[in-house]
Amino acid sequence: MDLDALLTHFFGTADLETLDAHTISNGSDRVRIAFATEQEAGRRFALWAVLAALGDAPDPRDAFETARERQAASAYAAALRSVDE
Repeated sequence: MDLDALLTHFFGTADLETLDAHTISNGSDRVRIAFATEQEAGRRFALWAVLAALGDAPDPRDAFETARERQAASAYAAALRSVDE
């Protein structure tokens, strides 16, 4: 899944730094709805990763059904936290 295409689809641009808080909130709402309804595992993970980058992702234990998906999401979230430090 192409990140720029995903961001453009939900936020209208791939450059989120140009957006105000209201526009980001609306885009995040759309991503959350898409995440909740998506059936394909790879697409679900990509949507969750966008939410994680925005600080708005559900806990991996609640978001994913399989242990493998939960572990991957937890590792991704840990990597995001290490970048912020």
